[in-house]
Amino acid sequence: MSINDICCMIPAWFGGIATFLTGLIAYECSMPQNSVLTPFDLFADFVKHGKPSYPNPSPQNWTNLLHTSFISFSSPALECSLIAMGIMSVIPAHLMRSIGGGYDNESVAMTAMTLTFYCWVRSLRSGNSLTTVVAYGIASGFAYFYMVAAWGGYIFVLNMVGLHAALLVAMGRFSTNVYIAYSLFYAIGTFLAIHIPVVGWAPLKSLEQLAPCALFLGYQALQATEIFRKRKKLSRADTWKLRIMVGIAGLVAVMFYVSFVAPSGYFGPLSSRVRGLFVRHTKTGNPLVDSVAEHQPASNKAYFQYLHHICLLAPVGYLLTMFHLSDASSFLLAWGGVTYFFSSKMVRLILLLAPIGSILGGIAAGRMLRWSIRQLWDASTGDDNGTENKKPNKKKSKKIPNKEPNNDITNAKTSNGAAGKGPKRGRKVKNKTTVETEEEYAILESVVNENDSSSSSSNNPFEPINQAVSKIMNQTTEGIMLKRSLAVLLLLAGYMFSYTFKDYSWRLSIELSHPSIIVPARTRTGQKIKVDDYREAYWWVRDNTPADARILAWWDYGYQITGIANRTTIADGNTWNHEHIALLGKVLTTDLQEGYEIARHLGDYALVWSGGGGDDLAKSPHLARIANSVYRDHCPDDPTCRAFGFLDRSGTPSPMMKRSFLYNLHGHNLRDGVKVSEDMFKEVFKSKYGKVRIFKIMNIDEESKRWVADPDNRVCDVPGSWFCPGQYPPGLRPFLMKGRDFAQLEDFNKKENDKQYQKEYFEALKDPVEARQNAMRRDVAAERLSREVDERKQRMNKIKQQGGDGNRRKSNMEDRRNSDDGDASSNVVINPDGSVSALPEEEDDNDDEVGGSPTTWTPPDPEAIEAVYGDWRDTEQTTALWTLIQEGRQGYNDLKEWLYREPILAFVRSKDGRGPMWWAYEARQLDIVKLLTKLGVPQTDADQYGNTPASLLQKHN
Repeated sequence: MSINDICCMIPAWFGGIATFLTGLIAYECSMPQNSVLTPFDLFADFVKHGKPSYPNPSPQNWTNLLHTSFISFSSPALECSLIAMGIMSVIPAHLMRSIGGGYDNESVAMTAMTLTFYCWVRSLRSGNSLTTVVAYGIASGFAYFYMVAAWGGYIFVLNMVGLHAALLVAMGRFSTNVYIAYSLFYAIGTFLAIHIPVVGWAPLKSLEQLAPCALFLGYQALQATEIFRKRKKLSRADTWKLRIMVGIAGLVAVMFYVSFVAPSGYFGPLSSRVRGLFVRHTKTGNPLVDSVAEHQPASNKAYFQYLHHICLLAPVGYLLTMFHLSDASSFLLAWGGVTYFFSSKMVRLILLLAPIGSILGGIAAGRMLRWSIRQLWDASTGDDNGTENKKPNKKKSKKIPNKEPNNDITNAKTSNGAAGKGPKRGRKVKNKTTVETEEEYAILESVVNENDSSSSSSNNPFEPINQAVSKIMNQTTEGIMLKRSLAVLLLLAGYMFSYTFKDYSWRLSIELSHPSIIVPARTRTGQKIKVDDYREAYWWVRDNTPADARILAWWDYGYQITGIANRTTIADGNTWNHEHIALLGKVLTTDLQEGYEIARHLGDYALVWSGGGGDDLAKSPHLARIANSVYRDHCPDDPTCRAFGFLDRSGTPSPMMKRSFLYNLHGHNLRDGVKVSEDMFKEVFKSKYGKVRIFKIMNIDEESKRWVADPDNRVCDVPGSWFCPGQYPPGLRPFLMKGRDFAQLEDFNKKENDKQYQKEYFEALKDPVEARQNAMRRDVAAERLSREVDERKQRMNKIKQQGGDGNRRKSNMEDRRNSDDGDASSNVVINPDGSVSALPEEEDDNDDEVGGSPTTWTPPDPEAIEAVYGDWRDTEQTTALWTLIQEGRQGYNDLKEWLYREPILAFVRSKDGRGPMWWAYEARQLDIVKLLTKLGVPQTDADQYGNTPASLLQKHN
């Protein structure tokens, strides 16, 4: 068996294991000792005693009860378990990640999650010995570690167990066993988790993981008070006083610690994905998270598509579980409620509903099946409690156990109704290994039900009604016939529902089994075809490119390129590194020339999904938006990049899209006037139906490629580790300097917050029509200004090419330009530490006219300077000035001519507080720095981030 075969079968193998574990959880939560309480019992115990209603009985005595319950069908644990496994094995929500060949991290993670949850509920079984609690507590910690290594959804598992542990305290169910189980789970699981490189200290720093940590500390304090209470034999009032005092002291200590470490940036913020579970889709403030379709809310159609009849059956199981509670089974209530809430916020999380939906559906179906069979099986009685209506059958009579309940049941009764009194005396129930007569069934079961009813009747306000109805249904012929008729209807309905559910799941499994990259389709003539373009493209890459080739493509296809083409991809589907994804979006949506200049440092080939539908061009507005979250000059004053997109339903591109790298490769030789230069790109592959196009990037930067491949340029977490993130080559530094790390809305550790960007981002989302109109107007204006700059350059070049005076002026201009370059150091000097100092300026106003350029300039009015210098906003002038400065020598003369004519423009500043002086230092254009200094532009002022012009030069050295 090859590695490929193993990878293909992993989803099916792990799906089978997850199914088995799901059945074990259903079995555990349906056992008699784990389903003996009702909400009324819990409430009464909390009010009367403030502690569990019964002490944990011994395993030996529970064995007697368990044996009795199974014989009389009073416990549906086996039925619930088998039905839950049957549902889990075919439910579409689980098939999504258990179909052979459909490997994803979730395929393994579902098994890890169900294993963790099973070990947790097993450690809470009533009657556990200390050894059992410790064993399963340790096992749950190791299972959680496995979950952390498998999937980022481990945060859900951690908080789910923590939430249940907190609910147990709120329900008055805290005990030594619960304390040991949770403490072992958290301590062992967290200790192992922090050794995973990509996780590190996040469990002790990230806000979304600190609640279980706080609960762990609270458990230690609560257990300490319990030990003190038992030693001092405190009353209930004194115990609560002690708890309150310890709680206040602990809270003060925690607040002191937090106030001490928080300013250092120790605590991490909530991630955008977690925040997205509590706000509307596309409203997280993170354009990368907002762009993922799986993050949209789930619809009713989606629930029915992936759960089918379980949508109706699981709520019934939820209600039944509420009235068959214990420490273990109450976990199902928390699990079901939380999972449903989160899946309603993010459709992808319907996957998490598969196990809990199967368990609750299995409990509902199992209990109804057990009840229905019992009505028809026990022909001699109509009593649910198994009491005998006929004369005893003495033919097979053997030794009958005593009717008096065992010590454990008596203890339960004592703690409920006779606290402080000793157990009632009576005959003990003997441990019978065989029970053969109907008398034994009736006696044993009546003992159990007698004590169950006696322990809860005083707590249940509906008990009188229940007894009256039970008397009618069990002691009248009409009642018995009604129950049997209902049992037949339930069995028939169960058969019909199970048949249609199985048939639906089978049909859907066939659809899910189709490869995601080979899809059926129809031609315009109606002919059925299989579109195999994607696999064909990946195999072409595998067979026709060097082994060290780097493929530049959008991150969605990274896993496919790596797994099928076996080539390095720029982004492999991991979205943890927001800035890296933004750089990739910048390449694809920026102007063709700039995109090429970046791409030649990153990759050898560019792969583009084309051919319509959900191709790269259709999703490109999201790409531009992600790029702009880091590179704010990408869509100036337009945080949602509305200027990038289609203008109408006909697919007319906006000016910004038309200039983009992606549009030109996508439409190369397909759209009128769209053709990329062969000096930059060479098309080497086009799939049969045009779904994929591959271009070879010409003249790649070999030095950057060698630098990236050098192991010495990778940063490992520890020497010899496999976790060694690479670094960008030095050639990309000029482009990277234009970006800034994305400051998430919740990231309170950032000294430079991004509130202005977030505010504009949400305003644009609130009114997308107006945002689009404004963006289009700015884009059109910028394009017009760009044309004007180009025309000005053409006029200058035309003048330079003229003879006579033109040659003299050209010579004088070049002499002057050389003079400017030569004596730049006489006005500006770079110190060894990277700082910049301005020297006294020389008088130099004897320039000859160049093409009509003025030789002198008139200083603006100080009041006008003050007004312009204090007005921070993005305008057409700031865009044009920034463009000329970035052109360096090519734009110097045009910039100089413009500023001599309108010197006030030297003092304009953009929205971030930066102006020509900042841009000149950032671009290392010292001749422009000298020019601006002559015009009187200061060099010591700061932008909104506190950066002076000279500090930008220091930062980039």
